[in-house]
Amino acid sequence: MKQPSKMNSLREIVEAAPQFRHLAMEGLRGENAPQPLGTAPWDWRSVERVLMVRLRSIGDTVLATPSLFALRRFLPRARIDVLLEDWVAPVLEGFDHVDSVITLRSHSTASRLRVIRQLRAASYDVAFNLHGGTTATFLTSASGATRRVGYAHYRYRRLHNYLAPSSLLLWGKERAHSVEQQLALLGWTGVPVTDRPPTQLVVVNHAVTSIDARLRASGVDPSIPLAMLHPAAAYNTKQWATENFARAASGIANRGFNIVAVTAPQEADVAQRLKQFASIQMTTFTDLSLPEVAALAARARLFLGNDSGIAHIAAAVGTPSVVVFGSSNISHWRPWSTAPAEIVKEDMDCQPCHGYYCEKFAEPECIKRVPVERVMAAVDRVLQSFPSH
Repeated sequence: MKQPSKMNSLREIVEAAPQFRHLAMEGLRGENAPQPLGTAPWDWRSVERVLMVRLRSIGDTVLATPSLFALRRFLPRARIDVLLEDWVAPVLEGFDHVDSVITLRSHSTASRLRVIRQLRAASYDVAFNLHGGTTATFLTSASGATRRVGYAHYRYRRLHNYLAPSSLLLWGKERAHSVEQQLALLGWTGVPVTDRPPTQLVVVNHAVTSIDARLRASGVDPSIPLAMLHPAAAYNTKQWATENFARAASGIANRGFNIVAVTAPQEADVAQRLKQFASIQMTTFTDLSLPEVAALAARARLFLGNDSGIAHIAAAVGTPSVVVFGSSNISHWRPWSTAPAEIVKEDMDCQPCHGYYCEKFAEPECIKRVPVERVMAAVDRVLQSFPSH
């Protein structure tokens, strides 16, 4: 592992490098200023190009935005690129804390070779591996970046030349959120992160226009507040019963809301069952783009859904949220936002678990046992804490 330089505080970095002096102007020298979590292992004055590698899902991408924000705040004039899987890349459309989104097609050798050529041509000074999986680690190494940063617990840690200790150790706590885990990797290298920024996304104009048109075409009255539901999930252990969502939708409608439910195309049967079970009129969309999902969530006064990437999108655009949790680790995956939010779950000894299937019961009781009444009580508390939107 490389030896750290003697530049060991934000104050020293700001004073030494002209490109960081905007930090002082923004009050970052104050008592409540965000701080790094470690001594800078290199002289940040030499850094012009940074790569952030964050593969996998919608939620993973949204939860990387605090790290992207913190890095841009620290390096306003550097080139910052992020590597994402192609299907999730539209989540960051319009996001101005990165210069370029590089996309990878899953399970495609041709795409990997293209990405490797693109990464090597960029001559990155630093590459952060925010994921740690095999593909992410391989591509971080293949980028040829001068400094390749990962955690010491990564499976192929030797492909990095800077290895950070556990995020729990860096934060000095027993549990860490996914956002904190990613921020800690940056913080270990001297990037100020202790303010733990919220997730954030940009709602782009063309998506707003499209959603406006689709709501009008569906007969949704724009004068009535909107509640957005996402009744689907990646696994049964995360998916609250569709019948329960239907009952909750009726309760929310009785509180004066239009109900709009969204699913992916392959989840259209869930949307269809929701409409069948519900005793109210509702609009369902099964073909929205990710920017359109963000635009719809930003329009909504309330989000109700399972633990999913869509829930993280809603949180990132500031929508008050109620999220039903089953198998997932709440400490690690809860929405990371300044907007009002509540988690509803049924406490069980076997929580959390891997979530791919239930090992203890014939069906995932953790999510099945969550009652509608508790969800509606959470809805009422969230609405009371955020009376207008």
